[in-house]
Amino acid sequence: MFRGVSAINIDSKGRMMMPAKHREPLQSNGDGQLVVTVDTEERCLLLYPLPVWNKIETQIEALPSFNQAARRVQRLLIGHATDVELDNQGRILLPSPLREYAGLGKNVMLVGQGKKLEIWDAEYWTHQCEAWVSNGNAKISEAELPQELRVLSL
Repeated sequence: MFRGVSAINIDSKGRMMMPAKHREPLQSNGDGQLVVTVDTEERCLLLYPLPVWNKIETQIEALPSFNQAARRVQRLLIGHATDVELDNQGRILLPSPLREYAGLGKNVMLVGQGKKLEIWDAEYWTHQCEAWVSNGNAKISEAELPQELRVLSL
């Protein structure tokens, strides 16, 4: 559903204009109701249409509460999950604590990831892309790849 990278500005009130190509899918899949939360591995935000998030949240809640890693994921993802809505101008308001967590400045990158979107600080996104490419030159053993990637043909 969501793919591509878009450079976007956040205004002084913390509002972000959603690119036109994403507005219709966000309206049709959840009536413009969205959930934004933190990523557990990177300093970025995750943006889900509400119906997609509801399925994920149910799975996260079902994780064993006595497992430390599961509790960490529950605390981060559900604890930071915030309902946001696409307004009439196609904007969403990103809450200040989440913008601070992800280190978002005025310039951000919106990155499509299929069922969700990621929101990155533009400078940090560029830095991370360069690091991934540099590290990609190091040989990755087949054992490190998930089985699904081993059989994928690009």
